[in-house]
Amino acid sequence: MWIICKKEWQQFFSSLTGYLAIIVFLLLNGLLLFVFPNSNVLDFGYASLNSFFTTAPFILLFLIPTITMRSIAEEYKSGTFELLKTLPLKPSQIVGGKFFGALLIVVAALVPTVIYAVSIQQLSSIGGIDVGATMGSYFGLVALGAVYTAVGICASSFTNNTVVAFIAGAFVCFLLYNGFDAISKLPVFKSGADYYIDMLGINAHYRSISRGVIDLRDMIYFVGLIVLFLFITERNLRKK
Repeated sequence: MWIICKKEWQQFFSSLTGYLAIIVFLLLNGLLLFVFPNSNVLDFGYASLNSFFTTAPFILLFLIPTITMRSIAEEYKSGTFELLKTLPLKPSQIVGGKFFGALLIVVAALVPTVIYAVSIQQLSSIGGIDVGATMGSYFGLVALGAVYTAVGICASSFTNNTVVAFIAGAFVCFLLYNGFDAISKLPVFKSGADYYIDMLGINAHYRSISRGVIDLRDMIYFVGLIVLFLFITERNLRKK
């Protein structure tokens, strides 16, 4: 499994596209946090990374499908999937290697954003950032990235077209993150069903973790989604 994981890492950084994707992710987050109005923490006046943790999930909607779109679709297209089947690996090990390889890239993209927290802490004159909430938010962002990664790999397993895999992965991730939240706000669900519909989406659980409280229900939700999409991916590989 770790052979596949290493292969994914090397393949992503073997071209300029991989570096550009991460650079654009960091640059866009930096501009939103320190330069652009309405999200600029310097104009806001408080030592907080709330604007970063609010916008990052939407930017990851594009970054992670970019990472995962070639995971399996490219194997189909280039014919190397036949070579994968000759390796002494189970489909679950191949899927696990693809998943952890892509997730390591996502974590590598998130690690440099710690500079934002350090910068705001240094700029703060009183108190500083809420360390507990910040750590919880980073934990939630990694969990969110893991779900996006599982969805992206699953989308890639359905097609040999990387563009289709990117669009499908980004679309499903958007629906999971914001779709249930939007549906729960419809007037027809105001009688009490809105809470349960909202809890079906990622956004509600991500907000919960971002408060610095690690709830077992939120963890079960994230792990459940990851297992579900990886299971679907494994079934696809077995059919192939």
